[in-house]
Amino acid sequence: MEENKLEKETVKETVSKNFIEQIIEKDLAEGKYEEICTRFPPEPNGYLHIGHAKSILLNYGLAKKYNGKFNLRFDDTNPTKEKTEFVDSIKADVKWLGADWEDRLYFASDYFDQMYEAAIKLIKKGKAFVCDLSPEEIREYRGTLTEPGKESPYRNRSVEENLDLFEKMKNGEFPDGSHVLRAKIDMASPNINMRDPIIYRVAHMTHHNTGDKWCIYPMYDFAHPIEDAIEGVTHSICTLEFEDHRPLYDWVVRELEYPHPPKQIEFAKLYLTNVVTGKRYIKKLVEDGTVDGWDDPRLVSIAALRRRGFTPESIQKFVELCGVSKANSSVDYAMLEYCIREDLKMKAPRMMAVLDPVKLVIDNYPEGEIEYLEVPNNMENPELGVRQVPFGRELYIEREDFMEEPVKKYRRLYPGNEVRLMNAYFVTCTSCEKDEEGNITVIHCTYDPASKGGNSPDRRKVKGTIHWVCASTAVKVQCRLYENIVDEEKGVYNKEDGSLNVNPNSLTVVEEAYVEPELGKAGAYDRYQFVRNGFFCGDCHDTKPGAPVFNRIVSLKSSFKLPEK
Repeated sequence: MEENKLEKETVKETVSKNFIEQIIEKDLAEGKYEEICTRFPPEPNGYLHIGHAKSILLNYGLAKKYNGKFNLRFDDTNPTKEKTEFVDSIKADVKWLGADWEDRLYFASDYFDQMYEAAIKLIKKGKAFVCDLSPEEIREYRGTLTEPGKESPYRNRSVEENLDLFEKMKNGEFPDGSHVLRAKIDMASPNINMRDPIIYRVAHMTHHNTGDKWCIYPMYDFAHPIEDAIEGVTHSICTLEFEDHRPLYDWVVRELEYPHPPKQIEFAKLYLTNVVTGKRYIKKLVEDGTVDGWDDPRLVSIAALRRRGFTPESIQKFVELCGVSKANSSVDYAMLEYCIREDLKMKAPRMMAVLDPVKLVIDNYPEGEIEYLEVPNNMENPELGVRQVPFGRELYIEREDFMEEPVKKYRRLYPGNEVRLMNAYFVTCTSCEKDEEGNITVIHCTYDPASKGGNSPDRRKVKGTIHWVCASTAVKVQCRLYENIVDEEKGVYNKEDGSLNVNPNSLTVVEEAYVEPELGKAGAYDRYQFVRNGFFCGDCHDTKPGAPVFNRIVSLKSSFKLPEK
């Protein structure tokens, strides 16, 4: 009986493992590898986005789970697009997400000498040749998905001739695009990637790491397996678009005779609905001034999510909920918002802030008096303690919390109605003042001194509770309210010209929000719940001591529900 139970638990545990974990455990059990090593290998040609977070956390999580190693490697084999700025931003993102590469930070360009030697080895084995066809001719010779390719007329050059020509390529004797080194595999292969792919090209360009040492550069499909093999990577985990490239990956490590060749495994990318991840689109948004940089809080780059106020834990939870599979699917942005709400609801102090202020005067409250009320920082988490909040005769409340002529079921403030001021007193509206245009400028109330703390001795009930900020001690701050950068009704891309359907109302700047004094001390990345208004975070660029600028991370309400298992 006991054995049966144990068996069922084992089966359950096996099923709950994703397919990559199952492969790794099989490899370990069969003794193929003694220690697991994974890597995250970004090309430093832009900022990382939420999709990359999945790859980072997956690779790091596997290394951690199996007591292995995790490497960070910059795949910088293409000097045309790479910048040190991107290297720095990627390091910051990976670190922030909690993935620790320890002392294993590598650059593919550090291996250029070994890659060159690897190419020489292939030439000597008769497995690579220098080709003089133009890029257009190479494309033409390649064939189609239904028709085999044609062999290059230069395919059968002697080893000596190939070595000589490759040397000349290296020495800068040929112009860009005139000669390439190709692997000699099979022009009739059903997999186009195996039809004598290019493995080296001529490019007279300065490299950010190696300067002008090289004027030939390896292609990604050749470089990547070599990098993995040199570093001792055991499981090279990448996204599904590389599945067709796996035979070439295996061919490279096999022909170069690495004793412990790495194994490539593909998984499905993370797609978010109605978001912009394409680098060229984000670049255009930046250049047009639609956003204020690659980390604008309306974007989903990791730097943007960090600036907006998302936590590493919320991203980790999101990636975990998305799971690992072979099937491509899209996830709603609302799930990411759900994860940050869940993470912050117990962590963040709940403070009072008024975003659209109108003045409320308590006529029977003593003039010039300020009292301090003890308020819990988070009702659900007593560990966050309490604070003293100033209260006085003149307050600010939200404009939407008063109606002169209330609509049906309106439970907030209107003439003759009594409401609770959060953590303070019951107040009853007596009148209001207006300007010449008919806008409400001041609301007048009386208060019940016996209702301090928000309850009355006679136990009478009030249906509405509103928040407030004491006018004489309030700190004026800027708040930024974000919506999707994309017009969701129209979809991300314009079908006619492929441009982005930009939402013109994606940013609302509130210049005169009033907050309680404690919030005036907020620094960059400090996160709070503004009661009834959402979760907010101090902007890392524009917050100054005593003058915070707040980004709204997410509103409080959502219709999103986790799918039932």
